[in-house]
Amino acid sequence: MSSNSFPGVSPLRHKVGHFLQRSSVQRSLLTLILINAVILGLETSVAVMQAVGPSLLMLDKIILAIFVVEISLRIYVHRLAFFKDGWSIFDFIVVGIALVPASGPFAVLRALRVLRVLRVLTFVPSMRKIVGALIKSLNGMLSIAMVLALIYYVAAVMVTKLFGEAFPDWFGSLGASLYTLFQIMTLESWSMGIARPVIAEFPYAWAFFVPFILIATFTMLNLFIAVIVNAVQSMHDEEHQQEHDAEQATQQQLLLQMQQLQQELQMLRSELKKPTAE
Repeated sequence: MSSNSFPGVSPLRHKVGHFLQRSSVQRSLLTLILINAVILGLETSVAVMQAVGPSLLMLDKIILAIFVVEISLRIYVHRLAFFKDGWSIFDFIVVGIALVPASGPFAVLRALRVLRVLRVLTFVPSMRKIVGALIKSLNGMLSIAMVLALIYYVAAVMVTKLFGEAFPDWFGSLGASLYTLFQIMTLESWSMGIARPVIAEFPYAWAFFVPFILIATFTMLNLFIAVIVNAVQSMHDEEHQQEHDAEQATQQQLLLQMQQLQQELQMLRSELKKPTAE
């Protein structure tokens, strides 16, 4: 980390910032997050809690205290800039939830303590890239979801009118039809459980089920995957472009320095060639 990583800050804040960014500190915090994840899992076991429950709860509190200190130091270093970074806000919320008393109306927040495990995303760059790609692909995924919802609605109206009277449990209402179509889309017991009984009653029902599966399952869901993959590839290309631009800037600076050096050498040679005054 260069010395200008925290410009305009006091020497103490500068030292604290560099301390937090040390690889050893980052690895230690990641280790604590993983240990905390194991502790939260063990707390779900009645036998484990009866045996070593107090020790686990004490260790959980110690790790939480370390997280609070770490967040406080980051706020001290970055001040308001801390709340301009999405990952920092995420860490602040996740740790803050664990500090809310898990009693009374806030008892439900006790289950949300497990969200601290998600802080792994903050410390693993590859995971941050995946999350960033998912966020970047939201617009495309929303467009595909709207098309899929339209297909679902049209298909649900069709099957409700076609098969609703014969199979009211599956297609008796618009809501029941939507849920059944979702089950068919996941390919869970769609053939023997739904399609074949319907086809036995309506022989030409296959003309609906087969195109619906081809469109909803294989086409639309693959479009979701394509959008996410495209977003990941775009981020990868942007990173490579930034690295390429940085290399070009460095090369351009070196070339400029060499040209300046050549000019200075030429000036020095011309001065040496001048006749010395007697």
